[in-house]
Amino acid sequence: MPLPWRLAECLRARQPADKVACVHGLQADWLAGHVAVDCDAGRTPIDCPGQPDQPALIPPQQVPRRRADTVAGRAALIHALAHIEFNAINLALDAAHRFAGMPPAYYADWLRVADEEALHFDLLNAHLATLGHTYGDFPAHNGLWEMALRTADDPLVRMALVPRVLEARGLDATPLIVGKLKAAQDLRMVEILGVIERDEIGHVAIGSHWFEHLCRARGVEPAATFRQLLIEYDAPPLKPPFNLEARRLAGFSQPELDWLSRL
Repeated sequence: MPLPWRLAECLRARQPADKVACVHGLQADWLAGHVAVDCDAGRTPIDCPGQPDQPALIPPQQVPRRRADTVAGRAALIHALAHIEFNAINLALDAAHRFAGMPPAYYADWLRVADEEALHFDLLNAHLATLGHTYGDFPAHNGLWEMALRTADDPLVRMALVPRVLEARGLDATPLIVGKLKAAQDLRMVEILGVIERDEIGHVAIGSHWFEHLCRARGVEPAATFRQLLIEYDAPPLKPPFNLEARRLAGFSQPELDWLSRL
């Protein structure tokens, strides 16, 4: 079956278990050579990927603050992270499905990302179950997917503003969250975040790689283009503290890190 069809199947899957199984199956078939690449095939974008009836989606400013020093607060925090990972599955699938004409390595990269995001979701949802909850028990917001739609017309913009802004913010937030979880003695969750951080550095690095690839192809300077896109698309503001070492590993150049250090 051609890759776009398989990607669409996974994007449309509504239930988390079905989506995770679809993604893992697609990655296995891709690695086994059972999926036709079909990089130039036309695609009909899927602007509303499948998602379960719960969680209820509310405006970001209405999502309650999450504290890690109570069991209920920690469950809400882990649920928020699981929601990010569920959306990240769709974002990775969409990056591969929406944009035709990229090199085969591009599709291989984003299938790997989707597969790892699916693993992250399962790890978080399993740990959430130990606290008496499951995905869907708390309200969430749809900001990640809204950015996918805002960057739907250009893979260069998508690579700049989703991996290098939204996912990189997760790298910045991880040390603070880990500190709170250590204080709460949730060492299993600390282990899970270690896995997620390791993989997310790779995901941001993939975004950086393809952003720079597209900048070179168009003859534009990456750092200046990145800053301009932040303004043009009214991206979420970049706020310190920044995890500069993680960002360095994820493909941010030294001039970019110096610029972030001055914000």
